[in-house]
Amino acid sequence: MDKRLLDILCCPLTRQPLLPLPAEARDRINQAIAAGTVKRADGSTQQEPLHAALRTRDGKLVYRIEDGIPVLLTDESINSAQVTDLSA
Repeated sequence: MDKRLLDILCCPLTRQPLLPLPAEARDRINQAIAAGTVKRADGSTQQEPLHAALRTRDGKLVYRIEDGIPVLLTDESINSAQVTDLSA
């Protein structure tokens, strides 16, 4: 992701800066997605694995990136508390 874009993006809910989600954290979330245990904020199940994502500075919310475009919709955010041992 372009650093200039990353510098201006923030979480639409908390207004915290967004950071790239580390690969290890993404892999743990994808394991939980494969198990069917990850829900979006709107209650729907996240079915597609994350290829890339952004997280809030505190690591509590995750937003997926699709085709290089961050999906910053609060209803589609993922609460990282759903995934155990997530070191975001």
